[in-house]
Amino acid sequence: MHPQIQPFFDEFTNTISYVVRDPGSMACAIVDPVLDFDPASARTDTKSADAMIDYVESHGLDCRWILETHVHADHLSAAPYIRERLGGKLAIGGRITVTQETFGPIFNARQDLASDGSQFDHLFEDGDQFFVGRLSARAIHTPGHTPACMTYLIGDAAFVGDTLFMPDFGTARADFPGGDARTLYRSIRKIYALDPETRLFMCHDYLPEGRTEHRWETTVGEQRRSNVHMRDDVTEDEFVAMREARDIQLGMPKLILPSIQVNIRAGRMPPAEDNGTVYLKLPVNVLGTPHSPEEAGPRTQ
Repeated sequence: MHPQIQPFFDEFTNTISYVVRDPGSMACAIVDPVLDFDPASARTDTKSADAMIDYVESHGLDCRWILETHVHADHLSAAPYIRERLGGKLAIGGRITVTQETFGPIFNARQDLASDGSQFDHLFEDGDQFFVGRLSARAIHTPGHTPACMTYLIGDAAFVGDTLFMPDFGTARADFPGGDARTLYRSIRKIYALDPETRLFMCHDYLPEGRTEHRWETTVGEQRRSNVHMRDDVTEDEFVAMREARDIQLGMPKLILPSIQVNIRAGRMPPAEDNGTVYLKLPVNVLGTPHSPEEAGPRTQ
């Protein structure tokens, strides 16, 4: 149960997307694909998604799943575009409904946004089993960063979204609406309960001080031994105190406003207005606290 994994790194958002292949068949899954977005011009591009599509097609793979680990606040999802080209079921955690209920009012999207998760093909609950070809897989609910965060354990590889970063960088922030540091601690403990040799694949890497090469693969054992925020000997209260003190100093990710309102719609843009143009909203003085521009960034740590 050792899937073949091809990463795709997006430098602008520091996001790693994955093609996960069953070595015993041509079946594959795609995890957290990126739609390129220029915030200055509000123009989109599919260069990153096309690279994943080209890989799947050139290797003759059969896309069975497009898996979102959560509603991303740092990049727009390319899931609908990839599904149109490759097929497969678009899936996310069942608690997406909580995220939609939380953020729908922020963008005044009640009339055009159903809050039942129906934009997705499949909603996973904690412990749900599924298959990628012959590979057995399991969905693990790991909230805290957001209510809908899922870890996907496919064979011996777990895709943890933003819940964990590389050991020298730490853990996700927990101050977004619906986030909670204590819940995050307990979710990380669920991941740490997996076999120590389980491979863990990150959704982001931001190059902490002293490291010059991006990394995105580690193991449960390595995280338990050396994660700078969450080693085995860190208590829940210690973690919560650290996380809350750190989060209050963080600016909002640069793409949070466009990303959230697209990603709660499963990667689709809001409906076009009567002039045929699609608009993304910027709710003023709603999220976060004032920070200087250099303090803001793509980071969700």
